[in-house]
Amino acid sequence: MKNRTLLFLFMLFTVSIFALSACGSGEENEESETAGETTEEESADSGESSEEEASSAESDRGVNLYTSRHYDTDNELYEKFSEETGIEVNVISGSEDELIERLEREGENTEGDVFITADAGRLHRAKEAEVLQAVESDVLNENIPENLRDKDNEWFGLTKRARILVYDPERVDEEELSTYEALADEEWEGRVLVRPSDNIYNQSLVASMISINGTEETSAWAEGLVHNFARTPKGSDRDQAKAVAAGEGDVAIMNSYYLGKMLNSSEEKEVEVGEQLEIFFPNQETTGTHVNVSGAGVTKHGPNQEAAVEFIEFLSSEKAQGEFSEANYEYPVNPDVEPSELLQSWGDFEEQDLNLTELGQNNTEALMLMNEAGWN
Repeated sequence: MKNRTLLFLFMLFTVSIFALSACGSGEENEESETAGETTEEESADSGESSEEEASSAESDRGVNLYTSRHYDTDNELYEKFSEETGIEVNVISGSEDELIERLEREGENTEGDVFITADAGRLHRAKEAEVLQAVESDVLNENIPENLRDKDNEWFGLTKRARILVYDPERVDEEELSTYEALADEEWEGRVLVRPSDNIYNQSLVASMISINGTEETSAWAEGLVHNFARTPKGSDRDQAKAVAAGEGDVAIMNSYYLGKMLNSSEEKEVEVGEQLEIFFPNQETTGTHVNVSGAGVTKHGPNQEAAVEFIEFLSSEKAQGEFSEANYEYPVNPDVEPSELLQSWGDFEEQDLNLTELGQNNTEALMLMNEAGWN
């Protein structure tokens, strides 16, 4: 009887140890499954990142990249950089806020060398968090216009997106369209579609208008625009285009590269929507169309700073810029590179004459202004 009792206790102990081990294994698997999830387009670059990815990266042989972008084009360019230089690129993906917080948390112990994300407003957040450093590079200064890089050279634009208007030509005559400001006029009541105010692309648009028109005039414009909304703002830029095609509104504000992606989508319905719509570059006779960037910065405490600068320089080169434009329908920042054939078919346009640093500087005021106007 005594032996049976001991045997039972031994078996119970063994099962308990196995169960605890299984629980720990389950948590690790869950983390690894979410580590690669990133969706910049529909959730503003949301994603999860694994702490183990960077710590296991061989920092003395490569560049550790913290990025919220997830495009195949980017990965192909990273591979070409490695082939040309022998410098491996270790990619750690996540949302921009996660990655900025991670750089803050890691401090001097970070393995991250380069930070890449979309929108000057987000790049400015990284600068304000003091996780980036100023870079002096003749190559970057030559390849990237001054207005598309941080005033203190802590981040550099790599690709451009225009904030355009899309419309159904069966319901809207192009002559009706003119400026962002005009969308607040009474003739557009119940006809305008746009994403919610928590979207950084809209915040940056409003931030640019604060720089150009001032707070008071921009506030009045935002109130008028909200009055003209066709519906409560929701969804992604692509969803705004789909809503125009479905007749829910007549004109939508969206980023240009999304339309390029829709026209070249593997989903037939997205292609149909893209082909149904026309695009318009607003403010051509006044202040120019609003543009924004995806960009990169060298981290403040990264272990491979020289290689990090070389990596960003490569991404600003003519070769890389051409591929960004051809495969991802973004405008090149390098003035020596022609846009892709599709982008050229849309025609030339004048850009806002504004240093994009101001988009980040005005972000808090822009968001407050939008919320006060009832832009949900």
